[in-house]
Amino acid sequence: MKPYAAGMSWGEGPRWHDGALWLSDTQGSKLWTDHGGHWTATELESPSNGLWFLPDGRLAAAMMHEKRVGVWTGERFAAYADLSGLATGPLGDLVGDRHGNLYVDDVGFAPGEPPRPGRLLRIATDGSATVAAEDVEFPNGLAFADDGRTLLVAETGAQRLTAFTVRADGTLRDRRRYADIAGLVGRDARPDGIWPTPRGVWVATTTGHAVALVRENTLVTTIGTGAAFPTACCGDGGNRLFVTLADTGGRPLLEALAAKAVQATVAVVDLEEVR
Repeated sequence: MKPYAAGMSWGEGPRWHDGALWLSDTQGSKLWTDHGGHWTATELESPSNGLWFLPDGRLAAAMMHEKRVGVWTGERFAAYADLSGLATGPLGDLVGDRHGNLYVDDVGFAPGEPPRPGRLLRIATDGSATVAAEDVEFPNGLAFADDGRTLLVAETGAQRLTAFTVRADGTLRDRRRYADIAGLVGRDARPDGIWPTPRGVWVATTTGHAVALVRENTLVTTIGTGAAFPTACCGDGGNRLFVTLADTGGRPLLEALAAKAVQATVAVVDLEEVR
């Protein structure tokens, strides 16, 4: 891994688009990008979380605490979809299909609240929203596989990736376990952000201190991150994988988060060097 960018408090939802990296700093309430040639941040009134580029090129974001999805104007996230009537907790990751339908995590509970199951919400191209799946244990990373026929969700609380078959109308069926991350990577591995490739799905395992490439209950390979906690990842459409890393200075992750003592960076991996 090689350093790529720094300056964040926490890195989520990294996305590569038109030669630039974009990501949300959920703890610092900033949107970061090198789209203009330099790694810079825009202050937000409320933090974005998951990011996704719509087919028309607009950047959409799950507004973490506002129960809505917004679209980037260059200065702020304007209204796109109101989820206040559906969402029960903070919003997490965001992913879209080729038609422009979006899927977002409804985590179900906020920090400090008793844990309860979350859900996946589907947002149609007209901005209307429905519940796509119930009883998901801390839904986190989202990714499409099999040319959009399968939706994968990282269930951090259950330490697994779960797969759904995507029907032609965008609804989900045939829930099944795709990968037991604790069993494949280690008992401390808890999946957060994920990214699909033809070889499998890259998983940022946070307290597992590794990014792992898995495929249908098979571990393909892992890349250790040392003391850093990998929280999310994305590819550039070629041979590079970007990984957001959290440095707690040796403190337990939850303790460091509570104390606002986390520093985040982005590292890049040349996948041609990974076997």
